[in-house]
Amino acid sequence: MGTLPEILAKRVRRLREAKSMTQEDLADRAELSARYVGQVERVQTVASIDVLERLARALGVEPAELIRPD
Repeated sequence: MGTLPEILAKRVRRLREAKSMTQEDLADRAELSARYVGQVERVQTVASIDVLERLARALGVEPAELIRPD
């Protein structure tokens, strides 16, 4: 199953790619840096609740969708 940061990383990348978005596109929409989005996707940082909400909004999903195991 994985840890929550690992699940988040996988879900963000999968949803981002499904929408044909680059990390830069997602970062712009979420008002984050592309570097930070990359760190989230590589599990090099743990996203705060605020960041989780921003990413979800930018991807057009509910925040819970980003941490729901497959």
